[in-house]
Amino acid sequence: MNYLRIGFAAVAAFITYMGVGALIFGALPSLRTEFARYPAVYRTQQGQMSYMPLGMVGMLVAMVVVAVLYARLYRGARGPIDGAGFGVLIGVFVVGAFVVHNFVNLNIGATLTLASALAYLIQWTIVGLVIGLIYRPAA
Repeated sequence: MNYLRIGFAAVAAFITYMGVGALIFGALPSLRTEFARYPAVYRTQQGQMSYMPLGMVGMLVAMVVVAVLYARLYRGARGPIDGAGFGVLIGVFVVGAFVVHNFVNLNIGATLTLASALAYLIQWTIVGLVIGLIYRPAA
C-alpha cells in the first residue's frame, strides 16, 4: 500500500464529501425544510454548526478508513471507474446501515429517507471516484 497516496486520497475525499454535501443540501432548500419537520429528532442548523468540528473530525477519520479499504482492494485496473464502483458499494452500505436504519428507529418520514438515500449514494459515489483518481500503489 502507498500510505502517502492513501493520505492524499483521504484528504481529497474529505474535501469532496464536504463540498458535494454542501452542494446537495445547500442547493435543495426543500431538503433542509424536510429536516426541520422533525425538531425533536434533528438539531437546528445553529445547533449542528456548534458540533460541526466534531463531525468534520469524524468524517476525516471515516475517509482514511475508506481510502485504506480501497487500497486493500485495489487491483490496478481503471482508477476512477473502479473508484466510482467502490463508492457505489460504500453508498449502498451507508443507505442500508444508516439511512434505512434511521427510518426504522427514528420518527422520520419516507420523503426525508428517500432524499437522504439519494444524496448519500451520489455523495459516496463521487468520493469513491476521487479516491480512485488519486490512489496508486507504491512503485
